[in-house]
Amino acid sequence: MLKNKKIVYFCKECGYESAKWMGQCPGCKAWNTFVEEVVTPAGKNASGNRIAAAPQEPVLLNQVRFEEDMRFKSGMEELDRVLGGGIVPGSLVLVGGDPGIGKSTLLLQVCRTLSSREGMDVLYISGEESARQIRMRADRLGGFSDRMQLLCETSLQSIRNVIERKKPRIVVIDSIQTMMDEEVGTAPGSVSQVRESTNVLMQLAKGLGIMIFIVGHVTKEGNVAGPRVLEHMVDTVLYFEGDRYASYRILRSVKNRFGSTNEIGVFEMTDKGLNEVPNPSEYLLSGRPENASGSVVACSMNGTRPLLVEIQALVCQTSFAMPRRTTVGTDFNRVNLLMAVLERKAGLALGNTDAYVNIAGGMKMNEPALDLGICLALAGSYLDIVIPDSVIAFGEVGLSGEIRAVSMADLRVAEARKLGFKTVILPEVCRQSVKDGSGIRLSFVSHIRDAIRLIKTERNQ
Repeated sequence: MLKNKKIVYFCKECGYESAKWMGQCPGCKAWNTFVEEVVTPAGKNASGNRIAAAPQEPVLLNQVRFEEDMRFKSGMEELDRVLGGGIVPGSLVLVGGDPGIGKSTLLLQVCRTLSSREGMDVLYISGEESARQIRMRADRLGGFSDRMQLLCETSLQSIRNVIERKKPRIVVIDSIQTMMDEEVGTAPGSVSQVRESTNVLMQLAKGLGIMIFIVGHVTKEGNVAGPRVLEHMVDTVLYFEGDRYASYRILRSVKNRFGSTNEIGVFEMTDKGLNEVPNPSEYLLSGRPENASGSVVACSMNGTRPLLVEIQALVCQTSFAMPRRTTVGTDFNRVNLLMAVLERKAGLALGNTDAYVNIAGGMKMNEPALDLGICLALAGSYLDIVIPDSVIAFGEVGLSGEIRAVSMADLRVAEARKLGFKTVILPEVCRQSVKDGSGIRLSFVSHIRDAIRLIKTERNQ
């Protein structure tokens, strides 16, 4: 029995296979990523169970048929936006997120919409929950039709046979870490099992032209568990983020072969499931403090959607030899860089102060257009200046203190006007790109000193 088994080491990041353990992976150069697995070689006839692909001949690129309406809607506009406009038949989508964040609820609602409203055959495959547990959640959501089919199975061979026989339009696998291929002699969730299971599902999606959603667990670092090759094999990788004890969730795309990776979708978790948030800027600005220094509204672009967020900063004298700097929702090193610019180019003595920067609402933003908002929040807290609630700012700050241009300035101004803001502080170089400034006052600045001087005058008006 032992003669038919061998020990193989796999890299968790890239799936590199080695006969011995190594500290650094030769493939991806990552350290301490090799895991030991006992592999049973497949029999000679094992390949007979694989899907036999018909021989293909090369065709001219100009002769490939492309239909504009090849996508179909999921019934959730926020999900369609993140996917790039809708669901693409034959694609493989990986959905990751923390336990209890709402991944299964989101996909179950998609299955309900497609089966009830669109009349599509949907197959929901669960390896973690029983049929009764899923039925309890479905009754809470409500509205399911007879086209919604449920299968509680972990055997990949059985799942493949059911999919080939039923040929549904949509398949949900919950989750990939529970799937087991009998031809791979390792435990479910191992590197080999996850890789082979994903490979079989990819063949099914491409060969049968069906859409497959895969639910993936995440590690304590926030990455999808299993080998990194899993993310390379799928067409789209979505992350469902947010505090599980809060009501709002953010769906973010980190890989998308059929659309942009800059779009996000915002949902609200309720007792009836997930509700879409069509205007997240209004939600992110709710509950703003009045007459508080160190608070300013900035605008960030996520794909084609402008988001207005509140940036909060607290600057105080330090009690230690080394000042403490903390950031929530933005890049720590970027804030340190901006504080150095404020000290050298704007004359603010921030070297012996503690600084805390927070983006309210639980959002994570790293766009350079938030630089001006962060600088004004830090300057407002340090100088104890209350920036009026009707003021919004955006722009990139350079090392010389100059305010640089940002993309889609006209869309940012339009979003500020829609939410009732009266003044926009923006880069001078964006003057030509803002075509419509009616109904709102545009204050163009070229240096960080000009922006700080402007918020002082705004407060006095």
